Amino acid sequence: MPTTRATTEDRSAVRVLLRLWPYVRPASARMFTAAFVAIVASCTGLVIPLVLKWMVDGPVADRDPAGVWRGALYLLLIGIAEAVLFGIRRWLVARPLSRVEAEMRAALYRHLQRLPVAFHDRWASGQLLSRATTDLMLLRQFLSFALTFLLVNGVTIVIGVVIMLMQDWALGLVVLGPAIPVIWTCAVFERRYAHVARRAQDQVGDLTTVVEESVLGIRVIKGFGRHRSQARVFRALTGALRGTELRKARLLATIWAVIVTLPEVAIGAALVLGAGRVADGGLSTGTLVAFLSTALALRWPVDSIGFLLAMSQEAATATERYFEVMDEVPEDVAADRRTAAAARVPAAGSGLRFENVRFRYPDAPPGSPPLLDRIDLHIRPGESMALVGATGSGKTTLTALVPRLHEATSGRITLNGVDITAMSREELRAKVAVAFEEPTLFSTTVAENVLMGAADDAGEPDLDRALAIAQADFAHALPHGTGTRVGEQGLSLSGGQRQRLALARAVVGRPEFLVLDDPLSALDVHTEAAVEAALRQVLADTTALIVAHRPSTVLLADRVALLSGGRIAAVGTHHELLRGNAEYAHLMSGEQEDRP
Repeated sequence: MPTTRATTEDRSAVRVLLRLWPYVRPASARMFTAAFVAIVASCTGLVIPLVLKWMVDGPVADRDPAGVWRGALYLLLIGIAEAVLFGIRRWLVARPLSRVEAEMRAALYRHLQRLPVAFHDRWASGQLLSRATTDLMLLRQFLSFALTFLLVNGVTIVIGVVIMLMQDWALGLVVLGPAIPVIWTCAVFERRYAHVARRAQDQVGDLTTVVEESVLGIRVIKGFGRHRSQARVFRALTGALRGTELRKARLLATIWAVIVTLPEVAIGAALVLGAGRVADGGLSTGTLVAFLSTALALRWPVDSIGFLLAMSQEAATATERYFEVMDEVPEDVAADRRTAAAARVPAAGSGLRFENVRFRYPDAPPGSPPLLDRIDLHIRPGESMALVGATGSGKTTLTALVPRLHEATSGRITLNGVDITAMSREELRAKVAVAFEEPTLFSTTVAENVLMGAADDAGEPDLDRALAIAQADFAHALPHGTGTRVGEQGLSLSGGQRQRLALARAVVGRPEFLVLDDPLSALDVHTEAAVEAALRQVLADTTALIVAHRPSTVLLADRVALLSGGRIAAVGTHHELLRGNAEYAHLMSGEQEDRP
């Protein structure tokens, strides 16, 4: 997996969060309206101290009970108005922001489908999963709450300070005294919290990866009695995450201590000075009450600065992590594509042809030799060719180049004379069907898993034909027939059953080109013979490249190519290579010795 611990040095949270604007734009009208309503609601609360001043200096001082009751009614109405306005704000943002979260999640999923296989080889699935769940939840919470109240509380503080200065400028300066140390503390906190927030969210991704792998690999864990060691790994990760969360809590506690204590001290000092001035007759009691009420009304906007900044930093980190994936170049752009006009110039011959193809993995060390070097191979139309080689020779990688699961580093591959890079991937993969050695099934029905390899209009006859070819008629005997759900990764089935369903998926669409990566490795001898007999009928109508290890699989093919040292070392029939190539003979004799 790549290093996802991106640095937060000199990072501007505002600049990072601005990248969300394309997603937020459709909801911006309601968000701005909600912010305006929240500002009005907050400012409505600041009217309360002015009503108190009027009550203390008026009805209370004049001993006017009717005036006191009238003032109480004013306060009640102001409180109700404030509550209703905040309720309206919540109603305004709930639906559009849940839609923003859903659309960002859908965009991430679509993008993941378009990213090359090399990307998925590097990234842990738990890290991707945490970006699609936890990170997007943090972003929704920030957009629906923290973003609004950073604006609302900022405006409230400014208006509240103006009101206090208008009441008494000397006491206002006393209350403003802590502003500089509070601002400095916030700047330091924001920088430190950004690092810790990033670490915590990456650790959540690591933890998600371990849980996912443990669930998928539960048979291995139980089979080897490794549950205790897995539990130790999990405890270590949870311990590290707990330590990071505690550090976040300590940072929050520190900034809260500063933000809460200094203003409280300033309000206390203003109370003492104001009481002295009231006693001397230099300040009215109502003015002091209004001043202190305004100062106390600003406690929540000031106290909230700490966790609003924390939420902002977590949202900025979540945004970074989200766009780390979204910034990856998808397949359609990743390849060094030729122009369509040049690439569609027919090559000599048809069928499937490799011309001087080289391949090196993108993350291979500089200067390392290519895994595949100068591959020249021609599979004629309607011909099937077996690809044989020692373990690690690059057979699977070579087959992955045909449907462009990996991109050739140089050279070209053509189908019926047309460069595969000139075709859209949709067009290419409609022509080429693939069955992998490790069959992957999805948590859906047998029918849906198999028909994934066919056109949208494929039906029951196509399904039955494919199951018959793959000797997968066992599907009809499942509890709900082909409508039976096979469970996650198809683990409710045996390895041979999964492999036969994967083979059925490859042949159901009657592909023009077929790439099979050792498709019979998990089958018993009798089932293998039955599948081979049915496959011969399919191979008669298609052009096929078959990775083979068993001599019986090799005999399915018209010719055999030996891959050795990253190159095609020999091409011929099975019997020709068996007689004339010592390496091939050794590989085949070894396979025969290994067979039961």
